[in-house]
Amino acid sequence: MKLFKTIKQFFLDNPKAFIGITIVTLVCLLCICAPLLTDYVASARVGRPHQPPSADHWLGTTRMGRDVWSQVLYGGRISLLVGFIAGTFVIIMAMIVGVTSGYFGGIVDNTLSLFTNLIMVIPSLPLMLVLAAFLGQVSPLVIAIIIGATSWPWGARVIRSQTLAIRSRDFVHAAEVMGEKKKHILFAEIMPNMMSILASSFIGTVIYAIMTQATLEFIGLGDPLSVTWGSMLYNADQTSAIRIGAWWEIAAPSVALASVAIGLALINFSIDEISNPKLKAQRIMAKYYREKKQVEKKNRIQQATKDGQLTHE
Repeated sequence: MKLFKTIKQFFLDNPKAFIGITIVTLVCLLCICAPLLTDYVASARVGRPHQPPSADHWLGTTRMGRDVWSQVLYGGRISLLVGFIAGTFVIIMAMIVGVTSGYFGGIVDNTLSLFTNLIMVIPSLPLMLVLAAFLGQVSPLVIAIIIGATSWPWGARVIRSQTLAIRSRDFVHAAEVMGEKKKHILFAEIMPNMMSILASSFIGTVIYAIMTQATLEFIGLGDPLSVTWGSMLYNADQTSAIRIGAWWEIAAPSVALASVAIGLALINFSIDEISNPKLKAQRIMAKYYREKKQVEKKNRIQQATKDGQLTHE
C-alpha cells in the first residue's frame, strides 16, 4: 500500500513521466500481444487492395491487400527491438569505458579517450548508407549493431566527466580509506550517482535508433522482406497511397513512430527535471505556490460562507 502511494505521488509530481511511460508501455504491450489482437499475418494477402478501415480490417489494407493493423503490431516488434538493442549496447559500452576512464585516470584514461575519439569521428548514418549500397540492403539487426557501435562515445564522454567529479567527493575517499575494493567503489559508490545520466543516454539512443531505421527503410535501403514501420512507409510511398486517398497506409506507421518518440522524449524530459537540482527546485516551488493558492482559495470560500451565515442571522 505504501509503495502504491509512493508511485502515485511520483506520477502526480511528474506528469510528463506518467504520460510518457503510459504511451510507451501501451505501444509495447500492443506489439507484444499482437497474436491476441489480430488473426492476420503481417506479410499475407488477406483482403482487397487499398481497402478502407472497416470491421474486418481496422486500419484498412495496403496495395498488396495486407492488413495494416497487423503490420503495425508485428512491425513495431522489430522497430522497438532495434531501438532497445542499440540503446542497451550503447549504455553498456559508455558505462564501461566512461567509468573506467574517469576513475582510474592516467594511461588508462589516455588510452580509452583516444579510442573514444577515434570511434566518435565515424558517422553512423553514412556508414549505413555505404553498407546498404554495398550489400544491397541492411537488415534491422545490422542497423542496431552499427548504431550501437558508433553512438556510445558521446555517452562515454559524459559519464567520464561525471565520474571525474564524483571521484573527488568525500564518500569515495572514505571508501578508499576503509580499504574497499575498487569494484565495490565503482558499482556501489559511483554508479548509483549516475543513474539519471545512464537512463537519459539509453532513452536518447533508443529514439535515435528507431528513427534512423525508419529513415533508412523509407529511402529504400532496408530489408524489403521485413515488416517494420519504416518499410510500411516505404511501401506506401512506392504505391502512391496518398495520391489515391489511402491515407491510412501512411497514417498508421507515422502515428506509431510519433507516439513512441513523444513518449520516450517525455520520459527523458522528466528524468532531466528529476536529476537537475535547478529544475527540481523550480518544480518544488511551483508546487508550493500552487498548494498555497489552493489553501488561500479554500480560506476565502470558508470566510465568505461564514459572512453569509452571519448576514442571514
